[in-house]
Amino acid sequence: MTSPADSANAFVRPDSYLTLHYRIVLNSGPAAGSVFADTFDDRPATLQLGAGQWAPGMEEALVGREDGTQFSIDLPAAQAYGERNPDLLQRVSLDLLAQYTEPGVQFQPGDMVEFSAPNGGRYSGVLKELGDTWALFDFNHPLAGTDLRVDVSLLGVL
Repeated sequence: MTSPADSANAFVRPDSYLTLHYRIVLNSGPAAGSVFADTFDDRPATLQLGAGQWAPGMEEALVGREDGTQFSIDLPAAQAYGERNPDLLQRVSLDLLAQYTEPGVQFQPGDMVEFSAPNGGRYSGVLKELGDTWALFDFNHPLAGTDLRVDVSLLGVL
């Protein structure tokens, strides 16, 4: 026989709002074994599934899980943030860069730069290289092409 408390356990749905701790560990690439993000030593995070806060494959791995459980999931790059797309490495003229960024800002390779695009959208890219008249940016997600392990502790499911 089950008590009312036993039958009241919540399960993650595709539209759930979660309170959780998570750790994202890189499982491949030059930084394999390093931790990308970790909330276990701080306040828990909140996550609204279906809102684009996590990659769809990462969210799918949460669906059906029970409130209060702890687990780890291994995701290949294709199910996490996708494979790296070489078409997302693009040269931008320094004139264009100056036009769409704050005046006087100096950029160095490795900087994350946010652009206001002519269509009103916003784009972020990592500056890879500076030439005399151009800058090379990588517009791939920072975790694209990387297999991940995600450790999760579900604290609340609404």
